[in-house]
Amino acid sequence: MTTPSPEAPAHEALRPHRPLTAYYTDETARQRWLQQVFDSTAADYDRIERLTAFGTGPKYRRDALARAGLRAGMDVLDVGTGTGLTAVQAAFLTIDARRVLGVDPSPGMLANARLPDGLRVLEGRAEALPVADASADFLSMGFALRHVSDLHVVFREFHRALRPGGRVCVLEITRPRSRAAVLLLKLYMRYAVPFVARLFGRTRDVTALWRYYWDSIEACVPPAAVMAALREAGFVDVHRHVELGIYSEFVCRKPDSK
Repeated sequence: MTTPSPEAPAHEALRPHRPLTAYYTDETARQRWLQQVFDSTAADYDRIERLTAFGTGPKYRRDALARAGLRAGMDVLDVGTGTGLTAVQAAFLTIDARRVLGVDPSPGMLANARLPDGLRVLEGRAEALPVADASADFLSMGFALRHVSDLHVVFREFHRALRPGGRVCVLEITRPRSRAAVLLLKLYMRYAVPFVARLFGRTRDVTALWRYYWDSIEACVPPAAVMAALREAGFVDVHRHVELGIYSEFVCRKPDSK
């Protein structure tokens, strides 16, 4: 296995959003807080996601992966896999779950993943993926981009892990264009979703996690910055597909070998 790219970039870090000091004070504290909050809420995660997304999550993830070019027979790396919500849909499309590997830094989330036989998971961070160079045909990340430390480092790791011609599909919630839509989304995600989490959650910190979701969405860098960082990492055919004005699918490809 080739050693992953070093985490310290040769240029200024591109953080996915400004520091959210209501939750942590610095980068070390951010990583520690995220680890703790995901570990402590993992048992509730799938239930709350299903309730707040009205059960549409599996179909949306599957359709998005298919739009990005995931097909049977591909080797898939799902980064920030959590409880496996995106990895399970990737396994459905590849036909063979043994071709899918999920990576996540939270042992609590991985322990609560309900996965088909053969689907493997590893503990690890997007900034230093525990995989060999050119080991995947397709790389997915489902709603985890806001939790990394540096987009430049992460996208270089994506590029390293993919074979020539390999494809990337990053799913993320992004702010809608109109102020009215932003307000409605904020009311739902900042207040309604945490309320549902408090009613139906059984674990500590479940409300804080879902409130943090909106705060990180609101503070996130614009989609244009994400696409520029993908291009800088060496990806081509970079584009963004949007569903319902908020579900962004960042899709790109590693160039073929010359």
